[in-house]
Amino acid sequence: MLKFNAFYLVLLATPFPMALPPLLALAQLPTGTTDLPPTLAPQPDRAMTVRYPTTKVIPQSDKYHDKLIDDPFRWLEDVDSVDTKDWVVRQNAVTFEYLKSAEQRNAIKERLTELWNYERFGFPSKHGDRYLFTHNNGLQNQSILYVADSLEAPRRVLLDPNTLVTDGTVALTGNVPSDDGNLLAYALASAGSDWNTWRVRDIATGKDLDDKIEWVKFSSVAWTGDNEGFFYSRYDKPSSEGEFTGVNYFQKLYYHRIGTPQESDKLIYQRSEEKEWGFGGVVTEDNQYLIISVWRGTEKRNQIFYSKLSDKSSRGATNVTQLLSGFDSDYQFIGNDGSLFYFKTDKAAPKRRIIAIDIEQPEPERWKVIVPESDETIESVSCFGDRFFVTYLKDATSVVRQVSTSGKQLADLKLPSLGTIAGFGGKRTEKETFYTFTNYITPPTVYRLDLNDNSATTWRQPKVAFDPADYVTERVFYKSKDGSRVPMIVSSKRGLERNGKLPTLLYAYGGFNISITPTFSPANLAWMDLGGVYAVPNLRGGGEYGREWHEAGMLHNKQNVFDDFIAAAEYLIQEKYTNPTKLAIQGRSNGGLLVGATMVQRPELFAVALPGVGVLDMLRFHKFTIGWAWVNEFGSSEDSEQFRTLLAYSPLHNLIAGRRYPATLITTADHDDRVVPGHSFKFAARLQACQSGPKPTLIRIETSAGHGAGTPVSKLVDTAADTWAFVLKNFETE
Repeated sequence: MLKFNAFYLVLLATPFPMALPPLLALAQLPTGTTDLPPTLAPQPDRAMTVRYPTTKVIPQSDKYHDKLIDDPFRWLEDVDSVDTKDWVVRQNAVTFEYLKSAEQRNAIKERLTELWNYERFGFPSKHGDRYLFTHNNGLQNQSILYVADSLEAPRRVLLDPNTLVTDGTVALTGNVPSDDGNLLAYALASAGSDWNTWRVRDIATGKDLDDKIEWVKFSSVAWTGDNEGFFYSRYDKPSSEGEFTGVNYFQKLYYHRIGTPQESDKLIYQRSEEKEWGFGGVVTEDNQYLIISVWRGTEKRNQIFYSKLSDKSSRGATNVTQLLSGFDSDYQFIGNDGSLFYFKTDKAAPKRRIIAIDIEQPEPERWKVIVPESDETIESVSCFGDRFFVTYLKDATSVVRQVSTSGKQLADLKLPSLGTIAGFGGKRTEKETFYTFTNYITPPTVYRLDLNDNSATTWRQPKVAFDPADYVTERVFYKSKDGSRVPMIVSSKRGLERNGKLPTLLYAYGGFNISITPTFSPANLAWMDLGGVYAVPNLRGGGEYGREWHEAGMLHNKQNVFDDFIAAAEYLIQEKYTNPTKLAIQGRSNGGLLVGATMVQRPELFAVALPGVGVLDMLRFHKFTIGWAWVNEFGSSEDSEQFRTLLAYSPLHNLIAGRRYPATLITTADHDDRVVPGHSFKFAARLQACQSGPKPTLIRIETSAGHGAGTPVSKLVDTAADTWAFVLKNFETE
């Protein structure tokens, strides 16, 4: 096992953002001259229900290969300008006034508050003689980190983020105890930013040391076995103007010794000629090796380097050995027996397998297959003693199998029903581990697994103000446009009659090899309480069926993702769940792109669209923060062929003046430094200019918030109440 549960890579920290897709002929796109009115004041020939604020148009055009593309709202990319801040205030004033008028909002918020008010526990982890775990009593903005001498001993507060600021906008984003359990390295992020500041706390006294590590993104820390320090990765300090929008290049791996200033940290590894390379460092459980996973963008193809740690004086670039190079596949280190390293990989196995490599004889022909590829996709692997716990995905739900380190099949872990399993952390020598089980109608329950006899007992089971027996969730399959078979999980209150009139929310992601599996959400339960159907298809572009499923929905195949989503909507209509006047679509980040592209392609199919923190300008996304890393997934407008593919589905560039679009509530945050808010600002401005007919097109801009991680509970409740109220207000009534 590793010194922390998994590589903390950019692969998990970015928006998880063939022939030309048959979307719109390029001749229909506005190129060269703007067809927008000079301001966004309501036009007299429009039957508007909302009077939008004025948005100025500043002529701006760019030459992309053989096309001239207008970008009249470019000025909104500057989120710190006086004009943009004024625009945000005016847009929010209109949006919140509209939402306040929604009749059901107060009742929805009351129910959401009731549902969110339940205890939430994180996995316990043992370090030395102590256990650490997080807990939220229900409505606390941030979970508190506790320490206890045993699983049932009285706990004490180790770190409470709620005491740091009054509005709950500082979040605990990482915590890694030292091997002996005496020190805790922990990370804080403010206002939802991806920037983390790491501090060190004495666990016995609860007091911080002087250590302070800044400008860390997309990295955890890895303690050395002597407990004297840890490895971490960081970027150079950005300029004040580029803190939230500047491009992040040239990550470096450092070693920090406790009690010394960051300026004296030792540079372990960098590649000054490779600006896109990033480094995730972990220390093996036997403390003999530093494993360096080298990533480049969001495509799961990495390299593995290592360094021997026996000689402290030799730590550094001169002691780094390249084990797996070339970015040919995905390799995730599991653990080691001396020089024998275990990896989960999709090398020659699109649905992944487990292999062993002896670093003394690392030639591929000497690799040993421990767990071969199967019909199900390997999602995660943990190792205890002489056995692996292998979590598979079977049609987007979890199956857990045990396999010995020699490859012998052992007993499967019994699960309550179809759902999602997560956990299995801890040192390889431990005799216990913990995991959670959840699905769309089951709150996360934490189980303790006794590794001596494989018995599982409930450690913590939350009590939520609902009866799971009143709800039903089922898996169905449907055919996409090209005949591909796509799974979808549909959940609702039990006993609803399929009359073609049920209010229905269709949510999906479809990208970055990320698997969308069943997870409990108070917000989605509240939607079902309102009589709504909640449907989640597993689109191509995700990781549910391995690398081939992912690649079928990326780059020039991206249109497949939109086709899968449209086919899901058509299935729900065909099967008499709903109709276009009662159907809403929702997605966030890459899912925000999905909603934006789909509502532009098939506006008549949906009553409401909810694109959240979306990648909506596909020609310029790579110019901000970590956006360059998504080129592996989307392509780049700087490549002539990829440009034509991107232009064909880019939500911003496919809006057409005079067309009727669904009622739209765009959501973003002013401190989102992953998918910068300029995407949503520009899309909202153009959509308001193009919309014909009475459906409102609004933008809700959260302040002191980011891409989503660490959002205070109070803001989550308000956002969900606003969202469901907007949806119901814009569904047609009988």
